[in-house]
Amino acid sequence: MSAFALDDLFGRGNRIQGPAGLVRTAAGSVPPSGLVMLGIVSVQLGAGFAKELFAALPPSAVVFLRIAAGALILGAVARPRLRGMTWRDWAVGLGFGATLALMNLSFYEALSRLPLGVAVAIEFLGPLGVAVAASRRRLDLLWVALAGTGVALLAPWGGQASTSWLGIAFALLAGVCWAAYILLAAAAGSRFPGTTGLSFAMVVAALVIAPVGVATGGADLLQPHLLLIGLGVGLLSSVIPYSLELQALRRMPKHVFGILMSVEPGVAALIGVLLLGEVLHVVQWAAIACIVAASLGSTRTASRT
Repeated sequence: MSAFALDDLFGRGNRIQGPAGLVRTAAGSVPPSGLVMLGIVSVQLGAGFAKELFAALPPSAVVFLRIAAGALILGAVARPRLRGMTWRDWAVGLGFGATLALMNLSFYEALSRLPLGVAVAIEFLGPLGVAVAASRRRLDLLWVALAGTGVALLAPWGGQASTSWLGIAFALLAGVCWAAYILLAAAAGSRFPGTTGLSFAMVVAALVIAPVGVATGGADLLQPHLLLIGLGVGLLSSVIPYSLELQALRRMPKHVFGILMSVEPGVAALIGVLLLGEVLHVVQWAAIACIVAASLGSTRTASRT
């Protein structure tokens, strides 16, 4: 998630209670850069554990477990208030939730077809596109070209077994949704107090994904060990990283946060190797490096404008 999206969504003065509050308390003694890296690792570990669930459940069912777990946890932390909402508030909240559902579904579909690092790298084109669109410097054309080179290197031109055109298409769709998510997060932050905008969106996302998730998962969704892993994925992918990143944003400039977040595709690739045994080719590592470099470059360019 981008720096300004988190800042607008959570608010500077908001205090998250419950499980996230414990994370916040423990995070007080950790340097902000360490909090960002812990958040990145948490998100990618959540994605790794989610991918291991694909052996028992289809991606849509895993998405439902993750979003439902996040909605329950965040709903208990920050219950959204529906009274007094205008039709514009409803439109932003519903759009935010639907985008969140589609973003997660498309990413998990990509994850079922691509290595973790590759899927995350391609998805990162979404926030990169938002950053470049907000700038008018010619130098940004270089970052676009570098990111495009990365995607071209990841494409299965030579029939690479670890990549597929359909997986790339899903990852690109996830990136588009991520870009829309950033814009809607800013809008929700101006209309909903504290974390209630995200809480409302998570509930909407759970309702949107529930029909396909329940239909594809069936009775397997009721297995206790799968429910427990789904809860863990929700904590690792949503509550813990959002809490850590919010604390980091309070203690560091946004552009520094953005620079640190740019290494996420690389971290995802390493977790893919260590947790999932996804050994990448040299060309794939080079492609991920191109996208990370493009993200770093666009973030540094934006910080100087």
